[in-house]
Amino acid sequence: MKNIYVNRPLLPPLEEFVPYLEKIWDNKWLTNNGPFHQQFEQQLADYLGVKYISVFSNGTLALLTALQVLRITGEVITTPYSFVATSHTLLWNGLTPVFADIDPKTCNINPEKIEQLITSATSAILPVHCYGIPADVERIQQIADIYGLKVIYDAAHAFGVKKEGVSILNHGDLSILSFHATKVFNTIEGGAIICPDEKTKKWIDYLKNFGFTDEVTVVAPGINGKMNEVQSAFGLLQLQYIDKALELRKSISERYCHALSDIEGIRIVDVPDNVEWNYAYFPIFIDNRYPCSRDALYNKMKAAGVFARRYFYPLISDFPMYKMHKRGDLSESVSIANSVLCIPIYPDLEIEEQEKIISLIKNATAGGLC
Repeated sequence: MKNIYVNRPLLPPLEEFVPYLEKIWDNKWLTNNGPFHQQFEQQLADYLGVKYISVFSNGTLALLTALQVLRITGEVITTPYSFVATSHTLLWNGLTPVFADIDPKTCNINPEKIEQLITSATSAILPVHCYGIPADVERIQQIADIYGLKVIYDAAHAFGVKKEGVSILNHGDLSILSFHATKVFNTIEGGAIICPDEKTKKWIDYLKNFGFTDEVTVVAPGINGKMNEVQSAFGLLQLQYIDKALELRKSISERYCHALSDIEGIRIVDVPDNVEWNYAYFPIFIDNRYPCSRDALYNKMKAAGVFARRYFYPLISDFPMYKMHKRGDLSESVSIANSVLCIPIYPDLEIEEQEKIISLIKNATAGGLC
């Protein structure tokens, strides 16, 4: 049997993409706010239920730009439990990350740990909707309002997620999406900033195009973050398949839940009842009641051709460039990072492959490897 990876990209039928490419070749408009780019932004905003969206060539550039849009300075309180891009964008903007502990149930930043880290230098909070599970947006906004802070959500995992029927992307001052190949929805590479009003979108669009407002006027030291026509066309086609992909992810998640929920020493991530999830990941958390350590199971699965991932281990705060930065007590983050294992989930994961993964977890001691 072929190797099974934690994710495989959603790809539409190749023959359906060809007409888009032919149109690009015909009009010879490759980038700079072309017709597919404009169409993609509008259809994407409609699909997601947001007012304004500006698409980027990747999610990291979108987050870098968002920090510039809001003129963030000084210290930013964020989570150590994320992909490194979350904090790297702070360093690239000359900002100081301050790490707050997470809620072990949701793996999101714990709002009760934020307030004690606020100083006169704090200007913003940068939470993550980890695994697509919404952060405590109400409490975070309450804290931000009290202290006059901006809130930027790293929503890289949260494509299509709703809370009480409303897109989670509508919270905070800005939200950032990633359309990387590993995400639920991809444009090969790509990303976006979601914003609340037309004025902010216009400023974002200036900044992602070197700061140009017209042919001869530059109003800010912008960056080149534009999404090209090929990516935009790919995104338009992907929108036709995303609902089916989410349904397939849901069925796989349900099979995993049914098979793994009663295994002692394994905890499955808890999705609140009022959340419409996107099944972006399937993390399990392994404690000492399970016959294997997390890393022993990880290696056992790899030896069997199943490449699970320890998302997110190590913590961002453990990398050399962050060890000297401020932090609270990160004991919950450490515990989760040392116990998490994300197992494969993607739309075309076959039932036989799912059963192989389930069997490896259920029969961890087989072969004497644990």
